[in-house]
Amino acid sequence: MRVRKRIKIKGVVQGVGFRWFTRRHASLLGVGGFVKNLPDGSVLVEAEGDTYAVESLIEKLKVGPSHAIVEALEIEDIEPKGESIFRITY
Repeated sequence: MRVRKRIKIKGVVQGVGFRWFTRRHASLLGVGGFVKNLPDGSVLVEAEGDTYAVESLIEKLKVGPSHAIVEALEIEDIEPKGESIFRITY
């Protein structure tokens, strides 16, 4: 089943390679969507793919790259758009 999730990651998540980490893992899992920094210091991810792949990515996001400190994830189900490529947006 194809799903799409909007995930807001809070903590020390900017300036630590979080976007590159997310893109790498999303690409390895075959997940489409995007990642971007938000003005409030958090990171926003929209991830689309099969349920297992998206849930696997979320597990990676809970930890993040080595210098990140993930404090919280806000996860929301949204309508799939048919995206299969994952990108960093600015």
